[in-house]
Amino acid sequence: MGRTKFSAKEIEEIAKLLRLKNASNRARQKQIRHDLRVDYEFNISDFNEQGKAFGETELREAVKRGAIAILDDATIADMKAKRARDKARDEEARQQEAVDSGQATDWKAAMEEWEQWEQQEITKKS
Repeated sequence: MGRTKFSAKEIEEIAKLLRLKNASNRARQKQIRHDLRVDYEFNISDFNEQGKAFGETELREAVKRGAIAILDDATIADMKAKRARDKARDEEARQQEAVDSGQATDWKAAMEEWEQWEQQEITKKS
């Protein structure tokens, strides 16, 4: 599930992309849906009825019925920053879990070992 809270500016940008999507060929529609998911964390499937096209009209209806909230820019910026911090924390925990289980290499530790070895080699040559 993606976001349900957007700024007014984001809603206008999403509406523009939805208009473009509905006027595009299949390949371009796929790219626009990808852009909506990645750039805005907007998943059409979170708001549409199964099997129906989702366009600007349906977007406006989702706002009217309260499925999509429009918030001020500062609140949205804070929300995005928190999501970014949460994603980074979760990714770090996932990486650490993979290192602990032996499924991945701790590249930071490996790089530190390499730098220490490199420094020792430089010292030996001096």
